[in-house]
Amino acid sequence: MSRTQTPVWQRMVEDPRAYFFKFARMVQLRVLQTCSAIRVFPQLWMKGITTGKACSFYGVARFHRVPGASIHIGSHCVFRSDRSSNLIGNNRPTVISALGRGACIQIGSHTGLTGVAMSAMAGITLGNYVLIGANTTITDNDWHPDRFQSAPEPVRIEDRVWVGMNCIILKGVTIGANSVIGAGSVVTGNIPSNVIAAGNPCKVLKHIE
Repeated sequence: MSRTQTPVWQRMVEDPRAYFFKFARMVQLRVLQTCSAIRVFPQLWMKGITTGKACSFYGVARFHRVPGASIHIGSHCVFRSDRSSNLIGNNRPTVISALGRGACIQIGSHTGLTGVAMSAMAGITLGNYVLIGANTTITDNDWHPDRFQSAPEPVRIEDRVWVGMNCIILKGVTIGANSVIGAGSVVTGNIPSNVIAAGNPCKVLKHIE
């Protein structure tokens, strides 16, 4: 009999310590989710940020919205900010900032972000079922306007895109639906739908059938 066919109780008897710590982690995450919700949802309400139903927070995500800007979050989204919430190792909380008057950040439903820094002076749109890996940065502007005058350009990430950890997505970029961006990539130009792309600068490696 293969291991996958072995009864659960028998596998628990064979390796009880692993199952104990697996259960302990499940309890830890549920407690973290509950405590985070108590802290985050009042912050969202006070800052005028709209959210859909059944969103989950693991650790305290940070949100910044200047007057005239907007942040909209869809349903069933997951935000991981606590280091214990993702075993691949996020090294910072999720930070969502709409910093320009008229700027709009739109996060679609069933989207997950882990330690993501997102800054909009114009607009950033994430579609539905988007996954953004740990420690990724998304920005539609060049920052430091005191040193370099340039206009922001909206960023759009379409449905079912998967962005690997430690990526940087810069202003004016559109990533087409169903594409995968390899870990550590720097995305400076548009990426079409249904491709795997990676590198610095990010380039298409293969098409997804």
